[in-house]
Amino acid sequence: MPDRGGGPSGPRMRVGRPSRRARTLLLTLGVLAVLAMAFIMFAGFWTDWLWFRSVKYSSVFTTTLWTKIGLFAVFGLLMAGAVGLNVWLAYRLRPPLSAMSMEQQSLDRYRMSVAPYRKWLLLGVAAVVGLIAGASAAGQWKTWLMYVNGVPFGKKDPQFHLDVSFYTFDLPWYRFLLGFGFAAVVLSVIAAVVVHYLYGGLRVTSPGARATAAATGHLSVLLGLFVTFKAVAYWLDRYGLAVKSSDFKASDNWTGLRYVDANAYLPAKTILVAIAAICAVLFFATLWRRTWQLPVIGFGLMVLSAILIGGLYPAIVQKFQVQPNEQAKESPYVEKNIKATRDAYGIDGTEVKDYPGVPNAGTNKDQLRKTADTTASIRLLDPNIVSPAFQQLQQVKGYYAFPSTLAVDRYSGQDTVIGLRELNIGGIPKNNWINDHFRYTHGFGVVAAKGNTATDKGAPDFTQSDLPSQGMFGKDFQQRIYYGEQTKQYSIVGGPQKELDYSDDKGEKETSYKGDSGVNLDSPVNRAAYALAFSEPQILYSGAIGEGSRILYNRTPKDRVEAVAPWLTIDGAPYPAVVDGRIKWIVDAYTTTNGYPYASRTTLGQSTADSLTNSQRAVVAQENRVNYIRNSVKATVDAYDGTVDLYQWDTQDPVLKTWMKAFPGTVKPKSEISKPLMDHLRYPQDLFKVQRELLTRYHVTDPQTFLSGSEAWQVPDDPTTKAGTAVPPYYLSMKMPEQKEKDQVFSLTTTFTPNGRDNLSAFMAVNADPGTPDYGRIRLLKLPTSSPVDGPKQVQSKFNSEPKIAESIRLLRGGDSEVEYGNLLSVPLDGGMLYVEPVYVRSATLKYPLLRKVLVTYGGQTAFEDTLEKALNVVFGAEAPTTPVPPETQPTKPGETPANPPAAQDPTVKAALADAQKAVEDADKAMKAGDWNAYGKAQSDLQAALKRAIEAEAKLTAPRPGG
Repeated sequence: MPDRGGGPSGPRMRVGRPSRRARTLLLTLGVLAVLAMAFIMFAGFWTDWLWFRSVKYSSVFTTTLWTKIGLFAVFGLLMAGAVGLNVWLAYRLRPPLSAMSMEQQSLDRYRMSVAPYRKWLLLGVAAVVGLIAGASAAGQWKTWLMYVNGVPFGKKDPQFHLDVSFYTFDLPWYRFLLGFGFAAVVLSVIAAVVVHYLYGGLRVTSPGARATAAATGHLSVLLGLFVTFKAVAYWLDRYGLAVKSSDFKASDNWTGLRYVDANAYLPAKTILVAIAAICAVLFFATLWRRTWQLPVIGFGLMVLSAILIGGLYPAIVQKFQVQPNEQAKESPYVEKNIKATRDAYGIDGTEVKDYPGVPNAGTNKDQLRKTADTTASIRLLDPNIVSPAFQQLQQVKGYYAFPSTLAVDRYSGQDTVIGLRELNIGGIPKNNWINDHFRYTHGFGVVAAKGNTATDKGAPDFTQSDLPSQGMFGKDFQQRIYYGEQTKQYSIVGGPQKELDYSDDKGEKETSYKGDSGVNLDSPVNRAAYALAFSEPQILYSGAIGEGSRILYNRTPKDRVEAVAPWLTIDGAPYPAVVDGRIKWIVDAYTTTNGYPYASRTTLGQSTADSLTNSQRAVVAQENRVNYIRNSVKATVDAYDGTVDLYQWDTQDPVLKTWMKAFPGTVKPKSEISKPLMDHLRYPQDLFKVQRELLTRYHVTDPQTFLSGSEAWQVPDDPTTKAGTAVPPYYLSMKMPEQKEKDQVFSLTTTFTPNGRDNLSAFMAVNADPGTPDYGRIRLLKLPTSSPVDGPKQVQSKFNSEPKIAESIRLLRGGDSEVEYGNLLSVPLDGGMLYVEPVYVRSATLKYPLLRKVLVTYGGQTAFEDTLEKALNVVFGAEAPTTPVPPETQPTKPGETPANPPAAQDPTVKAALADAQKAVEDADKAMKAGDWNAYGKAQSDLQAALKRAIEAEAKLTAPRPGG
């Protein structure tokens, strides 16, 4: 009979055993699988390396890579060594297994099962914990680089008198080391306990001692290390109080010590350090005493002390010392917080001046009218509204598009609205792989328009237009746009497949990319790597790819700058400029930290949000909580070849200096910024929005007033929308009161209102022109609280409720037209506030907005006219308003009889005008009553009456034959 157990010569073994061919096939498949996985990992690494090399920032890739590898290796080995050593030590300290108890007998089978694989298990456990720890440590590469390259701030915190760099660069690394130490000890304790229990060093149910002397000593040393680390943690917690966030009525994001911290928590942490150190000594002493009694008592006392000293005592101090006299107790610490916060956000130099908010009664109106022209270059072209007009008038082809929000820049001293005609992949006539990635590869041309004027028909007054683009920039500059905000797909250029360049009256023009950017696909390895990276196998074998083919990707300005400088936070609004015959994207970048002592934190995403924020204009790393920010880098991205240049802007910023030490040669000195480029740099919007959010509270420097909250402000909601989101800041060339410069200065402006109210509390402007000595100077005009001045929402409400204006708006909305309000600009003028708002009409047929009216208000006077000049004349009394009233009721000059033209006396015209007046009255009544059917009928009657009057007047004034 055959052996049923399957012996070596049994037929069942021969039948079930794979053949040599099958084993070879399985081995081959296994090797192929391993090679495939290896190539997948290699592809990601290789394509990253190729990209960084193509943009000439390979040092960023190598520095980051070697730092991660080093941290992974060092801390992975340390963790593996610590756990492995303690497992080995616990095994070596196992007791002899004589006189087995029932508990040990039941564990014997596990020991027997483990015995053959003991070494492999040890290596496996050590490898797993090492890999996990190494991966965690590799993620701390920024912390390590900041620690080893840290540059002093030259400023000390007010509590411990340590340089700020200790908190920003050193403390985070110390905390990581401490956390790593805790993890190593805890894992070692767990591993040692398991081994000691498995081999009898620890017993649960056996009679006699629960632990052998060797196990007791081993675990006591580990627990002693744990308590030692706890003592170090208590010591670091003392310094952590300077950067600790807490709830405090003075600020939602309060950071730094308060009275209870300095007088309760700080001494408590110091006492706990001593207690933990004594407790650690007691644990180490068990190596000689061989008893747990004293260390357990010490550990219990430490826990009890932590509860009483670290928790109960501060609560008592807060309740019985602070709360009865909070302002007096907290004022010194509030003062430190105010000073640190204003310094950390660059608002410490803010100039605050009182401003009356009402016009100077003694100023001559004619002089005031002239001053209005010289005080500000009022921008009527709203870059947030006119994009559809650019699209309709200058799109040319469906596969081009403009961004939804255009940029504001200045050219030849004039505010200019500018946009690029970028490629719109969704507008390609036929989408397929060749068209999407080979044929349609780039946008073409710049379109610009004057910011403060429009054509007679209300369209943008273009200074650069058409395709190819021509105008103020000429046409002999590189107009192709391979890199832009909307260019998110990859393209393969420069090979045998020709690209569509642009179309004109003579047909389509073709081109082939001649730039140096992108990665060469001549190599089969490169093609295979990108085929895998982009999940597109056609890259590997397509005939459209050949000699000279290059793949372009990471094509948005934000993506490129963030990739080459991952330590920077990128502004949400890159903007284009024509510089030295090239289109350059200008990108503002920030250095940030959340470790500035005493400075209150803010969340970038919340602080930079406004009515225009969307996924395209959101700040990178918007969820970051920071308490220090500097616009330390100005970056440019060439729209044709994608070249990225980083320029040092803030030469004093220690955070940037630290990163420049870590990545030498990546940031160019400020002196290399050319004059043409300097002319187009500006103060960044996101930094301004963060600063204005902080200034709603930190414009106050008196601690008592700060604590009371009586002077707190808020950023008003955008009155031109119904979204309930903050009003965006506006770029505007203007002169502030008592400004040193004689000419208007390109500025970034905003307004504030009191908390919970709509009247104006302050006007804020920053000099946004780097070409002036006062660049970055923040000015606040603080309005009186005793005599409220209308804020933006109130001004908009009065615009809407003015009967004649409301009627004109209703007429503009006739038919299917829509009325859109442009940016409500605020300008300080002779003690008062001048408000100007363009009004656009978008008809159903044109589908893009045209500037039709301008709203202006100043000193209680409001005008609604066809042009800004006319509206200013009306407001300042230099001209009469053009109100739509019947001719016979128009006012006359002194001594002049009323004009009675023949048309006004015609019975048909008079009847039509009477019907129109009645229709207006009926519409007003219907609107107040909420009867929209009656309102619609009244509007129809009004249009019909006006049409009859116009036709009758035309007949009367038409020239007669032979006349």
